[in-house]
Parts: sequence; structure tokens; C-alpha cells
Amino acid sequence: MNFDTILQITTIGSAALMILAILLQQRGASLGAGFGSSGELYTTRRGLDKNLFEVSIVLAVVFVLSILAGLLLPAFK
Repeated sequence: MNFDTILQITTIGSAALMILAILLQQRGASLGAGFGSSGELYTTRRGLDKNLFEVSIVLAVVFVLSILAGLLLPAFK
């Protein structure tokens, strides 16, 4: 297994897991709450929702870094 294959697996895996983590998060306030209707716009994340939020941020960083590595590494070969 070469580095390019590992990089592709990392990119696809982080993308799939990031989609799953984002879809599992609760919706919170509706879109109308941002435009003045009733409902809270900002809420405190707690428990599983907080963990999913942090995991999705980490997966997004891994995804972006793997994309950048895939773009930049062929330039150094």
C-alpha cells in the first residue's frame, strides 16, 4: 500500500464519517428563528450533541488536510 492509496482512503473515510456526524446532530432552532420569529437561535451544546459537533470539526480538518496533501505532494515528487 503506497502513500497515495492511504491518502485516498483517509479522504473518503473522513468525508463519509463527517457526513454521518453532521446528519446525527440535532437541528436546534429553525431557520425562522434567525429572522425574528419565536425560538432561541443560540443554544448551549451538551452531551452527545457537543461530542458530535467536536468530532465533525476534527473530521473536517482531517478532510481538508488530506485534500491539501493530495494536491501538494505531487508537486514535490
